[in-house]
Amino acid sequence: MPSVHVDLAERSYHVLVEPGQLFAVGDLLIASGISGLRAAIVSDETVAGFHSDTLLASLEAAGFRPTLHTVAAGEASKSMGQAEAICREMIRAGHDRKSLVVALGGGVVGDLAGFVAAIFYRGIPFVQIPTTIVAQVDSSVGGKTGVNVGEGKNLLGAFHQPRLVIVDPETLRTLPDREFHEGFAEAIKHSAIRDAEMLDELAALDPASREVPAELIARNIAIKARVVEADEHETRDVRALLNFGHTIGHGIEAAVPYGELLHGEAIALGMRAALFLSERHAGLPPAASAKVLGVLEKFQLPLILTPNITTEKVLEKLARDKKFSAGAIRFVVLESLGNAKVINTVTTDDLRDAIEYLRKSL
Repeated sequence: MPSVHVDLAERSYHVLVEPGQLFAVGDLLIASGISGLRAAIVSDETVAGFHSDTLLASLEAAGFRPTLHTVAAGEASKSMGQAEAICREMIRAGHDRKSLVVALGGGVVGDLAGFVAAIFYRGIPFVQIPTTIVAQVDSSVGGKTGVNVGEGKNLLGAFHQPRLVIVDPETLRTLPDREFHEGFAEAIKHSAIRDAEMLDELAALDPASREVPAELIARNIAIKARVVEADEHETRDVRALLNFGHTIGHGIEAAVPYGELLHGEAIALGMRAALFLSERHAGLPPAASAKVLGVLEKFQLPLILTPNITTEKVLEKLARDKKFSAGAIRFVVLESLGNAKVINTVTTDDLRDAIEYLRKSL
């Protein structure tokens, strides 16, 4: 099976990518040295309806004692209140510092479950089983966990690496079209910053199909893994490269009610803005921007900002973003496809221009 090793010394782990693995999770955990634990499965109500019975049966057959804890589907569940509620449920169910958290779901579930694992009894192990494109190619790897607050996304959290990541591409078959398409924004981002040739492979996929090659998923994970290995806690500019499209994208996402824009949809808009600023500040050829935008369009991702999302509201949300360092704007731009860098010459006026640019047709 395709697998990726994330080399972080004593926090190292494997990412296993193969269709059908959900039926073998218990055995895979034991093979990875994880056994005999109580397991708290954290999922959302939608994903649990499709996949929790399979996971529960696999864990029980391997000798684990699992409990299931579900939250409502959607970004609103990524909150301190929900994290506390799950922790209290786990305590009542008999979990303790020897338990294991298993995240079954997309990025929201992974971030929330990982944060619960980071704070429960001051930290217990957890395993990621991502079921969306976003989570499979990006958010399940790297150890970023957290919740949102009214002032912005992911402002409360912890770095807490998983013990194992199990990716089963078959779970993508249960996704609605919109959720399936939005995940490709992160894959396109990886290609833009590190692997220009992968853009052609992404462009060759059929967006109407649920066939995503395991090798392509693993290739994305490897990009994320190498960046995380070089800069685990984002103390250098290396890991910041993964924020291409996210500065303005997160501002747009935070400027509307939760769920109005999916994460990948907001990041697609953020990438169009980042391409505009890459041409202005890093000399990116317009043809390169057009190639990225063409693949985003193919996956039916939004590229024009609607009038109800005001520029001032987006700028207000941007001011609270973690990507601002001591008030300075650290912005990721492309010099060429596959070649990204962080610059500090982007001004507030640049951001305003980029947001306004999103209102223009392609």
